[in-house]
Amino acid sequence: MGLPRPVLIATAALAGAVLLAPVSATAVPGAPGRDGPRPHPVREGGGRDTSVAKAPLSATANALRAGTGATRGRGGGYPRRTVLDAPPVNPADKSIKLGLAPYHSLAPRLNALQKLGDRVSVEVAGHSAGGHELYLVTVTAPESARQAREQERMREIIENSPALAAKDGHIRSAYKAPVFINNNIHGNEWEGTDAALKLIERLAKAKDGKTAELLAGNRIYLNVTANPDGRIAGTRTNANGFDLNRDFITGSQPEARAIRQIAIDKQPAVMLDLHGYVNGTLIEPTTPPHGENYEYDLFLKNAYANALGMEKAVNGLGYTPAKDGVEPAVIPFRDQKEGWDDWPPIFTPQYMPFQGAIASHTIEFPLTVNNDAYDTLPVAELRRSAAINTAIAGAAMRATLDYTRTHRTSVIADQIETFRRGAAGEAQRPVSEKTVPGVPGIGPEDVYTTVFPRAYVIPAGRGQRSATAAARLVDHLVANDVRVERAVAPFRLAGRAYPAGSYVVDMHQPKRGIANVILAEGRDISADASMMYDISGWSLGLLWGATVDKVTRGGLSVVGRPVHAAAPTGYVAPHGDLRLRLDDPKELASLNSLLAQGVRVRRAVDGSAVVPGSARGAAGVLADRLGVVFSATKQRGTALLKRTRVAAAVTPGELFGLREMGFEVQPVSTATLNAGYDWSKADVLYVSSGLEYGKLNPAARGALDAFLAGGGRLVGLGPEGAALNSAAGLLAAKPVAGNGDANGVVRVVNAAGSPVTGGALAHTFVYSPLWFTGLGAGVRVEQSYATGNPLVAGHWRAAEDGTGGPKDAAGKASVVSGRSAKGAHVVLFGTEPLFRDHPKGVFAQVGRALITR
Repeated sequence: MGLPRPVLIATAALAGAVLLAPVSATAVPGAPGRDGPRPHPVREGGGRDTSVAKAPLSATANALRAGTGATRGRGGGYPRRTVLDAPPVNPADKSIKLGLAPYHSLAPRLNALQKLGDRVSVEVAGHSAGGHELYLVTVTAPESARQAREQERMREIIENSPALAAKDGHIRSAYKAPVFINNNIHGNEWEGTDAALKLIERLAKAKDGKTAELLAGNRIYLNVTANPDGRIAGTRTNANGFDLNRDFITGSQPEARAIRQIAIDKQPAVMLDLHGYVNGTLIEPTTPPHGENYEYDLFLKNAYANALGMEKAVNGLGYTPAKDGVEPAVIPFRDQKEGWDDWPPIFTPQYMPFQGAIASHTIEFPLTVNNDAYDTLPVAELRRSAAINTAIAGAAMRATLDYTRTHRTSVIADQIETFRRGAAGEAQRPVSEKTVPGVPGIGPEDVYTTVFPRAYVIPAGRGQRSATAAARLVDHLVANDVRVERAVAPFRLAGRAYPAGSYVVDMHQPKRGIANVILAEGRDISADASMMYDISGWSLGLLWGATVDKVTRGGLSVVGRPVHAAAPTGYVAPHGDLRLRLDDPKELASLNSLLAQGVRVRRAVDGSAVVPGSARGAAGVLADRLGVVFSATKQRGTALLKRTRVAAAVTPGELFGLREMGFEVQPVSTATLNAGYDWSKADVLYVSSGLEYGKLNPAARGALDAFLAGGGRLVGLGPEGAALNSAAGLLAAKPVAGNGDANGVVRVVNAAGSPVTGGALAHTFVYSPLWFTGLGAGVRVEQSYATGNPLVAGHWRAAEDGTGGPKDAAGKASVVSGRSAKGAHVVLFGTEPLFRDHPKGVFAQVGRALITR
C-alpha cells in the first residue's frame, strides 16, 4: 500500500532533485492542486507515488535514465515451470465443433508441453473480463538465472540508453531478439491458438541445427488465446462485449492491458497477430494512410521483407482456389490502394511499434468458419477449413521465426535505432525507395510524419481544469511506459509559468511515439483517403478532461523527479457543506455512491452537486478511493437529486461507461419491452441501439408511452435515439445525418449554464455524426458544432452528393433538450460521448443528462 504520507514527505525532502535529463529515480510526493490542502490523507485517485530509488543495473546502466518502473524480470532462469489449473470441461465450447482446442484443454496441453524438455515455460499473464486465465508461453534455449538477468540488463539498456546499446558489441552478439505471437484476440477467429500449440510442440521436440540456432538467439513469446471468453462463446468480443482489437490506447479491458504489459515487459522486436477471415490470406504491411508517429522507414523495411517470407511460406503450402478455395496471399501495401490502413493505433499490431516492434503484422486466414458459416456449413467442411487456416497460421509463424533468426542482428539494431531517435529528439526519416531500399512502389502517398513537440505539460493548480482527470491521464501515460516527470519547484516554459506539482513529458524519450499518440491533438486526414478501416481520431489530450499544454520548442530546465503513479488528488473541505463538480466520470460515480447511501444531495444552479456536511465521512472515503474533490460551498442547491435507475438500450461500450459512472443500469431492447417490462424499475430510458418504437407491440408501446407521460425521461443518442424521439412524438427536433463513415475529434460550443454541457470540454467525439434542425418552441440547444470546420482530428468527408460533411454540421445543434407535450424531459445527442469507453472527459455529459429532470 506504500508509506504513510508523512513518511513520503520526509523521504522526498531528503532526495536530491535534478534537472530533466538526467532524471532522478526517486519519487516526489503529491502537491496540492487548485483546491488547496488536503486534511484527509488519500491513497488513490491519482494513485499514490510510492516509488523508491532503483538499484543500478550495471556500470553501463548507471548512465541510463530510470524509465517508468523497476527491472521487470521476475528472476530465475528458463525454463520456469508453472503447473496450470485446468478449468472444468465445457462441452458447449464453440471450438469443439471446428475440431479445434477448447479452452478447457489448453492448461493440460501446456502442462504436458512443459514436460517435453527444457525449452518451454508457461505463465499466467492476466485474466479475461470473464475470469479466464491468459496463458503466455516462452520458448527459448535454457538460461541460468544469471543469464536471464543479463538478458534483462541488455533489454533495459536497449530501451533506456539506446545510444550506448548501438555501440555495444556484446548486445549485438548475445541479446536474444524477442518475438511475440498473439492469437485469438477475436474470439471467433480461432485457429491461431491451435497453430501456436503445434509450433510450441515442434520447437520443444526439434533436434535440428536451425531450431537450436533460433532458440539460442531468440525468445519466442506466445499469447495462446488473447480472448478466452470469446473463444468459448464463439463471439468476436470478450465477456464485456468489447472488441479487444479496438481497445489499445484506451486500455479499458483487462485482456488489452495484459497484452500491453507483455509488450512493455518483453519488448518484442517482431510481432504477429492472428485473425480471420480474408481470402487470400492477408499479410500486412498496410495501405496508406500510415500512422504519423512511427519510425516508419525502419518498420516498413522489416515488415515488408517479413511479409514476403510469409507470403512464400503460405503459398508454398500448395492450396489452390480450384482445389481448396484458397486464393494466393495478399500484401495490402503492395496489392491494394487503400482501405486497410495502419493509421489508428487501436489495433494490436499498430500499437506494438511504440513498444519497440520494428515489424508487426495482422495475418488474416482465408476460409470463413464463424458467424453464418459456423451455423450453416457442414461440420466436415468447417473442420476442413479450420485445418487449412491452422496450417496457414503455422506457415506464417514459422516464416517469421526464420526471418528473425536470419536477420537477428539487424532486427536488434533497428529496434535500438527506433529508441535512439526518440531519446535524441531526432526528426523522422520520410520513406522513399532511397531511405527504404528493397521495397518497391513507395510514393508520396506513403509519407506520413509529424514534428514532435519539445514537451507536454499537464499543469497543476489553477491552470488545471480537473486534477482528477489529470491524474487519470498521467497514470495512463505511465501504464503505457511513457516517462513523466513531476516538478518539485515552479518553472517557466515557452513563456508560461507553472507551479510545482505540474507534470512534464519530455519528448526526448525512447517511446516518444506513444506519448504523442496519447497527448497530441491528432490530424484531419479527410483529404488523404476516400475511406478508412476504422476510427481516425483519438486524442486523450483533448478528450480525457485534463488541461494539456504543448511546448513546441526551447530547452527544458525543470527540476523534477520521475512519476510512477500520479500524486493523490482527493480532498474534502474541513467545514461546512461540500461542492462536488460533475465534470468527470469519477465525480458521477461519487454522486451515485452517495445517493445509494441515502445522502440527501442537491443540484446547484451551476450544475454541480451540493453534499451536506453531515456526509463528510462518506465523502472522505470517495475522495480517498476515487481522487475526487469536495470543496467548501455556501450554495444551498435547487433540486433534490435521487438515485437514477436507467433502462438502457445501448452498445456494450456505453453500458460499460454507464456502470463506470455508478448508474444502476438494466439493459433493455425491443424484445425486452415486447416481453413485458416493469417501468416502475426505471427513472430514465437511454436509447442508442437495439430499440425501435415501430417494432414494439401495442402493449409495449402503450407501456412506454405511459412511462414517458408519467414523468419518465428519455436520453437518446444517434440515429436510433433520435428516431425513437420522433416516433414517440416527443421533442420537435429534426435529426440530420452526416456521412456515416465520419468519425473523430470535433470542436463544439457549450451553452452557458446548461445542466448537461455547462463547463464541458470544447471537444467531443463523433462517429456517424448527427445534428438537429427545425427545433420547436422550448427546445434548448445544449451544444453546437463549432463554426468553420469543426473536425480537429479524424476523417469526415461529404457524401458523394456533397452533403453530410463537416461544413454542413458547422454551427448546428449537436445536443438538444426540452420537455415534450406529453411531459417527458428529453435530451438528444448527435455525438458519441461514451464511444468504446474512450472519451472519458465527455462521459459526464451523458451522466448529467441522465440526472437532469
